[in-house]
Amino acid sequence: MRVIVAVLLGLTVSQTLADEIDDAHRQALRGRDDYWNCLAREYQRGDAKTMSAQDFTADVAGACPSERQNFRVALLDYLDHKYPDAADGEHLTTANRAIELAQQDIITAFVRHKAAN
Repeated sequence: MRVIVAVLLGLTVSQTLADEIDDAHRQALRGRDDYWNCLAREYQRGDAKTMSAQDFTADVAGACPSERQNFRVALLDYLDHKYPDAADGEHLTTANRAIELAQQDIITAFVRHKAAN
């Protein structure tokens, strides 16, 4: 009887943890999408067409602060749930790198579009 209770308790805990990870993953994806959509709005601004690549890069670095922070927090939460034994600071490094890559992608698109025109 104790074994059955232990197994059922283990399954319940496992399912709860899996649900928490899935929810954290959905939140991280939502944060990523919100950040990307905000960066896309920066790209599409009317005055962006007249900016130099350097000015656009500086603009993107400061753009979307709340979306960027929400993405960072959601991604950190997901990574903490998914990989609880990671080294200190590893998840923050990963989240910051994801933000850096998002910014670099929009800047690259801007530079290519500017060069094509």
